[in-house]
Amino acid sequence: MTAATGDTRAMSPPDRFTDALAAGRPFTADGAMGTALFALGLPAGIAPEAWLLTPEGAAAVGAVHAGHAAAGARIILSATFGANPVRLAEGSARGRTADVCRAAVAVARAAVPQDVLVAGDLGPTGTLLAPFGDLEPAAARAAFAEEAAALAAAGVDLLWVETMANLAEARAAVEGARDAAAGLPVVATLTFERGRTLFGERPEDAAATLADLGVVAVGANCGAGFDAVLDVLPGLAAGAPGLPLVAKANAGRPIIGRDGSVAYPATPADAASYARRAVELGALIVGGCCGTTAAHVAAIAAELAIP
Repeated sequence: MTAATGDTRAMSPPDRFTDALAAGRPFTADGAMGTALFALGLPAGIAPEAWLLTPEGAAAVGAVHAGHAAAGARIILSATFGANPVRLAEGSARGRTADVCRAAVAVARAAVPQDVLVAGDLGPTGTLLAPFGDLEPAAARAAFAEEAAALAAAGVDLLWVETMANLAEARAAVEGARDAAAGLPVVATLTFERGRTLFGERPEDAAATLADLGVVAVGANCGAGFDAVLDVLPGLAAGAPGLPLVAKANAGRPIIGRDGSVAYPATPADAASYARRAVELGALIVGGCCGTTAAHVAAIAAELAIP
């Protein structure tokens, strides 16, 4: 049965997700993982993906997921932001993309209620694509496909491409995700500074390209804070009319203390205002990125009236 009949219980989680988006129902997404892990003891110089493979790291990741879900998030991203094989070419998790993806999804599933969607997170490679760098687009696409295949095998409900600084890498990630898991919905978000990607691309063009690749939602994440993400939503909407938008902003620009501490200035009250404005601008998925905590997520969920 479909949402038109009012009963989606027999549908798969991916179908329930896309059906809800089509019906215009908003989702609260989670908040930050990386900054939360530092607060929970992530050792300096250790990648979160490597720490995840230890009992202490797995417990910390699970605690972050549980906190976001308890605050009202109905989509959480697996702790696989840096799990693609290009990024895992060095360090203690070298070559362990499949192990990291399997562990991350298992931790997420154990930490959140059954009705919370688990999205497989695909972050950037950390390497410039040709012609600006040495990584060929085809190699990037294959790397993302390897990670997406591992996430799909681990049982994610959807795939989530995020924090892409340019359209070429976003395209490679989406194409790789679709190569490996054609049956899963794909969401894609880029990072914008002063209204453009770090490579100068307009949100209208980015949204149009990603819509043509078949993503179910497109948006902006990370960046300079709530206003920076809100500023590009109209352009994203213009480039992909009718496609659901995603807003997943940082809690402002980080403030570095004299002792090296990092703080983010935006409050949960700021997050509530941002959520309200994001929905007014067409966003159906609203969450947070760096510096956003469970308190920010709770403010967003309350603003969106997510049960």
